[in-house]
Amino acid sequence: MRHSSLHRTTLFNFKCSTLYESFYNWFSFAKHIEPPYLYASIGLCSHKIFIFTLQSSLEYSKIASMKQFWQQLPKPFTILAPMDGVTDVVFRQVVSEIGKPHVLVTEFAMTDGFVSAGKERILERLLIEPAQKPVIAQIWGANPEHFFQMSKELPALGFAGIDINMGCPDRTVIKGGACSALIKNHRLAGEIIQAVKEGAGDLPVSVKTRIGFDRANYEEWVTFLLEQKIDALTVHLRTVKELSKVPAHWELMPSIKKIRDEVAPETMLMGNGDIMSMSEIREKFEACAIDGFMVGRGIFSNPWFFNEDIKLDKISIQEKIDLFQHHIDLFKARWGGTKNFANLKKFAKTYLNNFPESSKLREDLMLSKSIDELQYILRNFLLHSVK
Repeated sequence: MRHSSLHRTTLFNFKCSTLYESFYNWFSFAKHIEPPYLYASIGLCSHKIFIFTLQSSLEYSKIASMKQFWQQLPKPFTILAPMDGVTDVVFRQVVSEIGKPHVLVTEFAMTDGFVSAGKERILERLLIEPAQKPVIAQIWGANPEHFFQMSKELPALGFAGIDINMGCPDRTVIKGGACSALIKNHRLAGEIIQAVKEGAGDLPVSVKTRIGFDRANYEEWVTFLLEQKIDALTVHLRTVKELSKVPAHWELMPSIKKIRDEVAPETMLMGNGDIMSMSEIREKFEACAIDGFMVGRGIFSNPWFFNEDIKLDKISIQEKIDLFQHHIDLFKARWGGTKNFANLKKFAKTYLNNFPESSKLREDLMLSKSIDELQYILRNFLLHSVK
């Protein structure tokens, strides 16, 4: 059962021996920052602990609560977009090591699956390594109660926030009334947002969506979403019908920002679509002054996208292949033989491009029958083709 009360208390029934752990978990901003030195004066009454004095480092004192996560980020901040079959715990680890954005997001995690016997499979999509934080969990579905049940459990998994997928254009999920289908179902969209807010506790709630379904009706749709008092909104600047077949409509962003400024100026606004470089982000920030930028397909042409100290044309063939090998090694260490290795093939073009025979190498990799063969082909290419 969901309880609609929004009142919460800072009263904890923890035993004294677990005070520090409880105190740290509550105030350490989802553990994605270095824990400051904390000093607290406490009073004890009937085994209940009241925290009434807190002194901390200057940096920590600027963080009002986990709810202020998006507001505390530097402007403009960067986000690696959620991509199904791509932004899993392994690829997020690679990106974290070579050039990390301000925020990472999980693969799509289905709420229906989370509350079913298949929960363990969904939890695999929600794995986080400490170096990846802060990470946002992106969830999807069409049943508000399932959203509520899932959202209740996400804070304990270490996430910095919860994002609701209202933009995926996949035909199957649309038929089920989920994701971008919600653009045409405001009532259900509102119920889902409220359910997540009730379940999420102090985690901020955000939405990722598109400018419309068959046509751009962002004035009505974005206004509705902002009226729900969400903490952040990402707008992919295409309609559902357009998929990725036309250039993103960045010319609309100033109008969308104006709506945000008038309806919910406290909601952080992010743009998404056709962002291919950090310099482009700076240009777009100058043009529309939104809060953040979400990068999707841009990472496929340059896994070092967010690291401006790395010049892609200076990366050697050896370094590119070594990075792909590292990704494969992380995959093996994480999953052993429990996951289909063929998923690794989709990353071949991300790592192996713009050098002689790269196309032929990718073709050979596509024909591999095992993860060992995949690695053998890479080693053999280094041995015989790289001087």
